[in-house]
Amino acid sequence: MPTPQTHEVILSLGSNQGDRLAWLKRAGLELLSLPGTRCVAFSPVYETDPVGVPAEFVDTLFLNCVVIVETGLAPEAFSAAVHAAEDRLGRTRGGAPNLPRTIDIDIVAFGDLRCETPALTLPHPRARARRFVLQPLADLRPGFVFPGDTLTATELLRALPPAPGVRRVCD
Repeated sequence: MPTPQTHEVILSLGSNQGDRLAWLKRAGLELLSLPGTRCVAFSPVYETDPVGVPAEFVDTLFLNCVVIVETGLAPEAFSAAVHAAEDRLGRTRGGAPNLPRTIDIDIVAFGDLRCETPALTLPHPRARARRFVLQPLADLRPGFVFPGDTLTATELLRALPPAPGVRRVCD
């Protein structure tokens, strides 16, 4: 349980380039190296159909998982540290959206914080509609309720259409 000085943060990790599982593992290690941050839980890994990618990448499947950490960092500092970790892992930004990437780390929720700034929107605005976020989140915290919402992760997951799909590949 987070202390008064720490915050529980839910992160969604994804990779669809190269050795996808190795990128997820490396991202997990990067997260553990952040100051004042410790891992609470790591979900099973799912292979997922891409969402919103350019037509030439519709067959480039992702591996996704959810990681829960506790951190003493402030939200903006944590977000900057996550972006720096992505950069160290070869993430490139710019150009067309949703291109293949070694790693993508999204902050899904940061405690019960709700905010919308140019640099950070919490909770993640599309997480509630993404099976590749909700399935691994429901594995870890089936009763999790997003700040400002009333439905649990499991209830949100049940309400989604079956596609795009997710397939569990490893624990």
